[in-house]
Amino acid sequence: MDMIATTVAALALCMAATQTSIHFPIAPASPVGWAERTATLTVEVEHLRNAKGRVQFALYDRDGTIPDEHYEHWYKLGTAPINNGKATYTFINLPSGRYAVNILHDEDANGKIDKGLFLPKEGIGFSNYTSVGPMNRPNFKKASFVVEGDMRVRVKVVYL
Repeated sequence: MDMIATTVAALALCMAATQTSIHFPIAPASPVGWAERTATLTVEVEHLRNAKGRVQFALYDRDGTIPDEHYEHWYKLGTAPINNGKATYTFINLPSGRYAVNILHDEDANGKIDKGLFLPKEGIGFSNYTSVGPMNRPNFKKASFVVEGDMRVRVKVVYL
């Protein structure tokens, strides 16, 4: 007999002698059952003023992370090309939770917000915001939303 068969036979004899049983977990019907289920979040931006550069999409997952002028506190970051005044990016494998999105129409594709005297020269936007300014500064609490499954959001780009 091979080693596995010998071990199983010995285990069966011990169980019979002590009148005990062993319970093994049964695999779930869903292949994702043991692992945490994840979602996708597709972010859409329209009305970009030109096709220069690309759109940078930053996803945030905790309070105090936005505004993030230097893009240092993001949870996930991606970029997408501009086609017909629009750009779309999909974040994948997101656990359920609260998230906020910040977009940048990065016209020179340098990965940062270019400013004039005080205000951005390039388009910016935040989830749940239709305007941005000194009296309407973005924050995670207002910009965030719950992701529990696959979803789409649209972020308005604002040129100041």
